[in-house]
Amino acid sequence: MPDKQLEYIKSVTDFEPEVALVLGSGLGALADEIDIEAVVDYRDIPDFPVSTAPSHKGRFVFGYIGDVKTVIMQGRVHLYEGYTANQIAQPIRLMRKMGAKILFLTNASGGINRNFSIGDFMIVEDHISSFVSSPLIGKNDDSIGVRFPDMSEVYSKRLNRIIAKTAKESGISVKKGVYIQLSGPAFETKAEIKMCSVLGADAVGMSTAIEAQAAKHCGFEVCAISCITNLACGIMDKPISGEEVTETANRVAPQFKTLIKKSIERFVNG
Repeated sequence: MPDKQLEYIKSVTDFEPEVALVLGSGLGALADEIDIEAVVDYRDIPDFPVSTAPSHKGRFVFGYIGDVKTVIMQGRVHLYEGYTANQIAQPIRLMRKMGAKILFLTNASGGINRNFSIGDFMIVEDHISSFVSSPLIGKNDDSIGVRFPDMSEVYSKRLNRIIAKTAKESGISVKKGVYIQLSGPAFETKAEIKMCSVLGADAVGMSTAIEAQAAKHCGFEVCAISCITNLACGIMDKPISGEEVTETANRVAPQFKTLIKKSIERFVNG
């Protein structure tokens, strides 16, 4: 079916992206602000997973960020929507087949590191995916990647250096750390957050690690930024809500958009 999915995309547009960008919860507005060449709804693609999460429009947006040809996932799919890890990986593999070589992942996450504040940005240096299914389980497609891929550097040091330099020059404060993916949709308990902290996680969320693993397997150069939209359970003594996540993401969106756009231009143009 992946070949049919690519055939459908090509029937709509011959746009060949250099960079793929995944926009997380509350961050989708960026896709509406680029120089758009084409839009493809997920629901129109054969046997393709469709976003059901709030604020996720569920479509590919093709266009230019500066002069960089980019495909944007305006909304992703998650385990908590009932999708498998392999289904979550489908859009990543499809964007690789479109021609994209760099994958930029973004997400909204809960801060575990007590030095983090709501609204901070964290460059992901590594992840923990041990508590969610691997997208690589099952028969391996050797045309995509090797059976046992190395994961010692999932997140590109080159891209992370560019993001950090861009942030500094733009007056945007960024942290660095380890991201852990749990399945959701419930926010974590205090005991679970304590466990995550002991394991070395700085931020927690319900996406990204599965996508990054699939991306590394199929040959992408990968980077990711987490927007700390709330402090995780037990870090701040108050209930967490989805509305809080969206509210924070909207508040910091202007800085976030600036950082993403400038970084992507430098990924390709130096």
